[in-house]
Amino acid sequence: MLPIVAIVGRPNVGKSTLFNRIVEERISITDDLPGVTRDRIYSKATWLNREFRLIDTGGIELTDAPFLTEIKAQAEIAINEADVIIFTVDAKDGLLPGDRDVMAMLYNSNKPIIIAVNKVDNPKYQEAIYDFYEFGATHVINISSVHGTGIGDLLDEVVKHFPEIEDEPYEEDDILLSIIGRPNVGKSSLTNAILGYDRVIVSDIEGTTTDSVDTPFTLDDQKYVVIDTAGMKKRGKIYEKLDKYANLRAMQAIDRSDVSLLVLDAKDGIRQLDKNIAGYAIENKKAMIVVVNKWDAIERDQYTMNEWEDKIRTEFKFLKYIPIVFLSALTKARIKSLFPVIKQAYDNYSKRVSTSMLNEVIQDAMILNPPKPHKQKLLKVYYVTQVKAKCPTFVLFVNDTKIMHFSYGRYLENKLREKFDFFGTPISIILRNRE
Repeated sequence: MLPIVAIVGRPNVGKSTLFNRIVEERISITDDLPGVTRDRIYSKATWLNREFRLIDTGGIELTDAPFLTEIKAQAEIAINEADVIIFTVDAKDGLLPGDRDVMAMLYNSNKPIIIAVNKVDNPKYQEAIYDFYEFGATHVINISSVHGTGIGDLLDEVVKHFPEIEDEPYEEDDILLSIIGRPNVGKSSLTNAILGYDRVIVSDIEGTTTDSVDTPFTLDDQKYVVIDTAGMKKRGKIYEKLDKYANLRAMQAIDRSDVSLLVLDAKDGIRQLDKNIAGYAIENKKAMIVVVNKWDAIERDQYTMNEWEDKIRTEFKFLKYIPIVFLSALTKARIKSLFPVIKQAYDNYSKRVSTSMLNEVIQDAMILNPPKPHKQKLLKVYYVTQVKAKCPTFVLFVNDTKIMHFSYGRYLENKLREKFDFFGTPISIILRNRE
């Protein structure tokens, strides 16, 4: 699993700006108003060839909760989930009682804590760093998240505390399945149905799974490993109000898997959180299957399945190529229909295509539908090659990477899908200028 780094601190100390600087994207909304970050934001980042997950805990808002409770929510999430904590403070404000409150909560975590003294854009604030040595931390670093000052020093210190990289204990041809979805949609029940025995705790109470459970099994000479997504490590009022932190465990399972089974609840229908979790799997380039669970618990006729499929294709517009399976984990109805679809998605996810066939398909596609000139320049594709499987990744060597319109890239992707059957898996197209 990827190491996890959490950014914690009082509101308006620059947590979201620091997050954006590290991931080199403007993902979090930043503003001068305290607490403007409305969602818990996650992203991948890389430093010194080490990839990690970054959590922006900015703006945790609990309705009618006192200020200290919101700070406590950030600290508890960081303590329970992170491998390294970046405690962000404001050089202009100096050391405030709120900073002491946060540090008091972090002290007993036994996690590495690095204090980032932010907003040292003006040299007159640089000496504020000495106030924060009062906390007894050995790593206190001046930074400016706006201008990037000190960010390299900060990340150098962060990666020093990452755990050693562990090799996945399974064979290359083993199919790793992550079972993901909202709480209480039947993830553990689906795991049990797949395995044929009660391997994990099943309960109607959301969040009963307390850690991820890997279970290898074999079916028709194919080895699988099913990863049951963990729930929250700790239950409590704060966690109950912060459902989106449950996504972090889903992402850790997704990182390790080849195929993600996104479980929907046929009784509840589709919710926004279902879309968010699906988006994580797609962003991480994993094969996916949508599993509509509790199919036995709803009234159905000959049209229900088609209506559900139309609804899924409409709500999940980015999952046009994803197969859908309808089943009941409780009664095991239609459970056998799942495995051929898993195998198909995995085979497509692992597929390699010859260079000659790739070039033939792309050239035919461009002849059939030539690209339109962009800024008086016409796109030329000189050569195509596959550089990776899991997920299939193709490099197009072109005359100018800046002139391909996204819609034309989608057209080329669709032509590859038509020819080579990538049903169930994302594919990635990378443009490179021919040197």
